[in-house]
Order: sequence, then structure tokens, then C-alpha cells
Amino acid sequence: MPAKKKQIRYRDAGVDIDEAGRAVALIRKHAGSTFTRGVLTDIGTFGAGFRLAGWKQPVLVSSADGVGTKLKIAFLTGRHNTVGEDLVNHCVNDISVQGAIPLFFLDYYATGKLDAEVAGQVVEGLARGCRANGCALIGGETAEMPGLYQPGEYDLAGFIVGAVERNRLLTGKTIRAGDALIGLASSGLHTNGYSLARKLLLETAGYGPGTFLPELGSTVADELLKVHTSYLAPIRALAAAGVLKGAAHITGGGITDNTPRMLPRGLGARIELGSWKVPPVFELMKRIGGIPNDDWRRTFNLGVGMILAVGRRNLAKAERILGRHSTPSFVVGEVVGLARGAKPRVIYQ
Repeated sequence: MPAKKKQIRYRDAGVDIDEAGRAVALIRKHAGSTFTRGVLTDIGTFGAGFRLAGWKQPVLVSSADGVGTKLKIAFLTGRHNTVGEDLVNHCVNDISVQGAIPLFFLDYYATGKLDAEVAGQVVEGLARGCRANGCALIGGETAEMPGLYQPGEYDLAGFIVGAVERNRLLTGKTIRAGDALIGLASSGLHTNGYSLARKLLLETAGYGPGTFLPELGSTVADELLKVHTSYLAPIRALAAAGVLKGAAHITGGGITDNTPRMLPRGLGARIELGSWKVPPVFELMKRIGGIPNDDWRRTFNLGVGMILAVGRRNLAKAERILGRHSTPSFVVGEVVGLARGAKPRVIYQ
């Protein structure tokens, strides 16, 4: 009699459908807490439905991004409930610079072996960020892919859709030479420069995640896991008051590469060095690595998470509005004229 053939299940290949079910249950609980009146479907449908109502000439604005190697700090510390909030706030900022308000958000969570509790913590952060920004966490994908990721690691990406009335779309076309540039304070590194930050702090300096650094007033992990700030509320207020001409989210590439993205050709940004206090973590990393100024300014935000362009005659009004929103801000420079048709650039002085 032939030997009975061994039955091989999906679980034997590394994919646990039951664990996926547990993860979905946790995700449904957190995501449901973000639903707005526009949401028409529940978590679990093949596609998410959203009703766009109350708009006259809406322009949909979308963006996609990830958390980058900041995730490595979450893996080291076992703290997974903030990186989702980082992701939402980053994406919200990316569309807010065009005047859009967020409507809904989708996430992509991929790992080698699914841990429902870890996935639940990640979605907890996503949901917190969505609630704070009035954005519905309407759907996403949880993928278990054995052999593709290191044990205990995952990747996270987000996709946002927002809307703005066509006549309120921020394009930067009204920016002129002489306009003031206002910087909004960052909470820390936000979600950029972590590959260099980890090399400097964990490898070169030899600090551990739990090392307390007096000059930072916190542990290395606490500093590096500070949540990416959302600037949606102050930007909406400035736009509603009619004083905001343009905005640049200071992410990868720093002030140097991001500020020109809001400027028309023939204009540049003169940034006044010393016009704001660079947070200690950036100064510390510069000392550890002897980082050249150009690299330093193109890798990190240096304490400025957003740069806004405002007409000089509206500067005082803009500062009052930012004060009402308790948003730390500082005038970092001004818009200057370049040769006709010249590519926008940053000039440090």
C-alpha cells in the first residue's frame, strides 16, 4: 500500500491566513474610528467608496510616500504605534502645500511573517493621524510575503487623496521678489535622513536606542521617533485668509531642494542663516560626522518642516494667524529675483 502523501498547507509556506484574519479585525476597529460622512463602504470590500459632495469645481490632489528607514528605529525599540502617524502627516503635508484638504487615505503594510499585534499597532498610529487630520482611513493592503523581509521587519507606504476648489489651488504663480519666507518649526527629523542619522548616532557614536543624551534631553530612540508634524491647520487658516502664496514641505533634499519647488522661474529663495535656532540633534550629528554644510542642508530639515511664501504687507497678519494656531514660526528669508527664466534655487546668506 503506497505511503500517504503529506498534505502541505499555505501555513507550511509561511503564510498564516488565520493571523491575517486577526490583523483585519484589529485594522477594522482602528480604521472605523476615522470614517467621515463621505465613506460609503466598510473595511473588507474589494474597493473603497467615497462620496464627493458639496464641492463646485473640485480638483483632486493625490500623493504617495513611505516612512523610510525610520522604521528601523521602530524595529529596534519594538515601538510601532507612531510610524503610521508619521506617514499620514507626511502625506497630508504633501497635498496641503497645494491647498488641498485630505479626504481619504490608504496604506500598504508588507512583512515576511505577519504579527497581528504589530500590524494593529501600526494601524493604530495611522488611525490617530487620520482622525487628527479629518481624513478617513478607507482601505489598504496587508501582505505576508515569506522570504522577502528580515524577521521582525515590515515596510509601510501610504496613499492620500484630497481636494481643493480649482480657484483656490496653490500654485505659487503669484509669488514675487520681495515676498517673505516663513519657516514652521519641525518636531525633529520628521521622516527624512534616517539612513545617515542611524549611521552617525548608532554606528559612529556607538549610542544605543536607550542612551540618554543630556543635550537632547531625551534618549536617542525618543528623539528619533518624534512624530512628523502636520501643518494642515495653519496652512488652511492662512489660505482662507488669502495671505498664503505658496508652500514647500521640507522633506528629503532639505531646504535646498524643496523650497525651489514652489517658486516660478526667475525667482530664488534667499535663506538667512541664523534666523532660526537649529535643534540640538542636527548640530550633534554634524559634529559626530563632520558633515559638510551642503550635505547637512540637503539631508535634514534642520528644524524647519515647512516654508511659506507671504507678501510683505500680509506678514504681520500671517504671524498673528500662526500665533493663534500655536505654530512656532520664524521669518527665514525672502524671495529674490534671478535672471529671466532662470531655474529657481536657494541662496544661503
